[in-house]
Amino acid sequence: MSFEKVKSYFATLGMEDRCISFTEPTATVAEAAAVLGVEEGRIAKTMSFLLDGKPLIVVVAGDARVDNHKYKTVFHKKPSMIPGAKCEEFIGHKPGGVCPFCLPEGTPVYLDVSLMRFSEVYPAAGTDHSAVRLSLKELEKCAHSRGYVDICKGWEMK
Repeated sequence: MSFEKVKSYFATLGMEDRCISFTEPTATVAEAAAVLGVEEGRIAKTMSFLLDGKPLIVVVAGDARVDNHKYKTVFHKKPSMIPGAKCEEFIGHKPGGVCPFCLPEGTPVYLDVSLMRFSEVYPAAGTDHSAVRLSLKELEKCAHSRGYVDICKGWEMK
């Protein structure tokens, strides 16, 4: 259902052909990169946090890890991930298919600077067997991004 919802959203933008469904799982960065035949950094990993009891989404490069200090500097709180069992309740997608599209109204979405190395990235499309091929500019627009933040580490050395 979630893939169809995301694909319908992209259809309204004339971009439904960018949504890809797979028979192989794409729930993890490693799985998605292998199925797509791209480096792990190009997998746009959607991180779902709770900030003051409300969902917050940050999309980061697949080879990046959240740095607690950087997160706190930007959002003024320690990072608190949405528990997997609560993902669908808070953001409408199950773990493995979490993406920055078709979220509850008002859910803030940010992109991490770790993505800026790539002209094209692959976020999930609502299920653990899907992806969407987007340029960085398209991701900014389609995810209704509020802008870029710098909350990750580990990607700079790659």
